Amino acid sequence: MRDYAVLIFLLACIIAAWKKPWWGVLSLAVFSYLNPHAYAWGFVRSLPVYYVLFLVVAFRTFTSKDKQPLPKDWRIPVFVMLWIGFAISSTQAYFPDIAWQRFWMVTKIYLPFYFTLVLINTRYKLYSLIITIAASIGIVAVKGGLFAILKGFSARVYGPPNTQFEENNAFAVAMLISVPLLLLWQKETLNPWIKKGIPMSIPIIYAASLSSWSRGALLTMGVLTLMLIFNSKRKYLIIPIVFIGAFFAKDYLPQEWFGRMNTIETYQKDSSAMSRIEAWTDGWNHTLEHPFVGAGFEGWLFVTQRDWHSSYVEMFSEHGFIAFGLWLSLILGTLVSLTNIPKKTQNVVGMEWVINYCFMLRASLICYMVGTAFLGLSYWDLLYHLIFISVLLKKIVFEELAVIESKQIKSR
Repeated sequence: MRDYAVLIFLLACIIAAWKKPWWGVLSLAVFSYLNPHAYAWGFVRSLPVYYVLFLVVAFRTFTSKDKQPLPKDWRIPVFVMLWIGFAISSTQAYFPDIAWQRFWMVTKIYLPFYFTLVLINTRYKLYSLIITIAASIGIVAVKGGLFAILKGFSARVYGPPNTQFEENNAFAVAMLISVPLLLLWQKETLNPWIKKGIPMSIPIIYAASLSSWSRGALLTMGVLTLMLIFNSKRKYLIIPIVFIGAFFAKDYLPQEWFGRMNTIETYQKDSSAMSRIEAWTDGWNHTLEHPFVGAGFEGWLFVTQRDWHSSYVEMFSEHGFIAFGLWLSLILGTLVSLTNIPKKTQNVVGMEWVINYCFMLRASLICYMVGTAFLGLSYWDLLYHLIFISVLLKKIVFEELAVIESKQIKSR
């Protein structure tokens, strides 16, 4: 029964993508983050669902008239240069077969962003993409939070099967990244159920993140909470709620959980933490010797004893300092862009929505930066979705500003 339900959903997504290609962009996001066919038990589980949908969207993108040229934004050529850097480093990798296999997998992750950039050409479409990503992660996050609460936080929460954040630590960070996107949805929607439901879901998502037993997620949660408090107009209400929630949560969290979190301060005594530091040191020293190409994809197998466990270390260790500079410029440049855009729309009637979009997207990106400092997720599609959503946001904001200015000139 479950297989047929997933199959019907897939067919609905294909029909939607055929009718309106930008709906296909939303469908690809659903299958990237929710991965519904992985919850099937029978024949549907083994179907190449994502690739079928990808081919439909690709065909309809090239035949559709409802699309735009690639936005003229510096981040797009930098992204292409980064991908070329991956190809160059793969030619020099210690394990060529593994490196090229990984390269093509990353390429498959990156290709759908072309559809995003040319098909998401209005504010409504951009809003729809954001809430689709938020809902896809939010659904499984709430499911995981309820599971955590019922189990008394004794069992770890994992992400959807066969996704990039199936692992508990990665899923914890993904859930926290989704929180600002959900709050963006909550502020922009007119649906009263959504407006009331999202604030109720946030504590449940926090519970799921706590039950991942991830130390990186705990740090990310702290940073996210501070950002949300700072941005809130009801600090007098939010701060007491945070303290009350923390007070009650500590009584339900098992002692083993506190023991694991305490290793943040006593990392010298924790073998896992020390092995990460050793891997980071090995990666840094190796990159100093090979600054232009690094070790290639999965180079840790040659350089050190374990996975990099840091997106930053992963990027410069596998591809060298030039690729790392390109990658980091995409992230930091997007943060700068999201900070500067609201300055262009200050006191402009009808552009009040921009501040909310920019703050929440920036908060999600900062969550990524904090959370993946301890996780090797530099090729994560969620990161590039945030970057390209910001690219599209900038384009749409400037187009709307141009329309407003032209109307003002005509009215004089």
